[in-house]
Amino acid sequence: MTNLPSRSLAALFDLGGQVALVTGGSRGLGLQIAEALGEYGARIVLAARRTADLDAAVTHLGALGIAVDAIACDLATPDAADALVAQVMQQWGRLDILVNNAGTSWGAPMEDYPLAGWQKVIDLNLTGLFLLTQAAGRRAFLPQGHGKVLNIASVAGLQGNYPGMIGTIAYNTAKGGVINFTRALAAEWGPRHINVNAIAPGYFPSRLADAMIEAHGDMIIAHTPLGRLGGEDDLKGAALLLVSAAGRHITGQVLVIDGGAAVI
Repeated sequence: MTNLPSRSLAALFDLGGQVALVTGGSRGLGLQIAEALGEYGARIVLAARRTADLDAAVTHLGALGIAVDAIACDLATPDAADALVAQVMQQWGRLDILVNNAGTSWGAPMEDYPLAGWQKVIDLNLTGLFLLTQAAGRRAFLPQGHGKVLNIASVAGLQGNYPGMIGTIAYNTAKGGVINFTRALAAEWGPRHINVNAIAPGYFPSRLADAMIEAHGDMIIAHTPLGRLGGEDDLKGAALLLVSAAGRHITGQVLVIDGGAAVI
């Protein structure tokens, strides 16, 4: 039995000296999480497809005093994951935190859902997450003997959509896969001192969710006990907890952050 020395609360949340890779980090929820981890000392490496978005995000985070770099890549491409982690390790010599946030969606009724749409969502949201986590484990976490994986799932992985909403069967399926991926990998990598957790956001204004919110926002809020959508600071505390020493005894968990909607 290992007894770890106690530390001050501030020290438990301190990420100084650590490197955090945040995919889909150029905007939306990924950028919010990058802000939180960077504020507490992590060097942030953003990964996304669009160079212009990455440049804007680097400027934004840099203005906050956060050490940040960016790598443009498409994680829906099978070879991209290993190349990305290899570049991080070559440039910074370590990787301590992986935030799997990159994702996409496709809306269509089930009976009309195109195979191309299904494959696009599954390739990025699930297969891409698998490949990147595998690469991070092989090149960084397992050799180092430590690491933190934070998967961005969704309440869509725990339930269907409200009646009247457009179908997003591939997105719901992929996020359900992410949730059980999190649990299974936490059990497998726990003995190797690697924590694997997930957060499952509800509806937050973002490019991915804006169309759904515009069409059904009033109904979503009406079904949310806290009576509002997610805000720009509402994921930060949970993300920081799950990737810091403060969460060192938490693994295999999925924290729903949806204003209470899932309890109804």
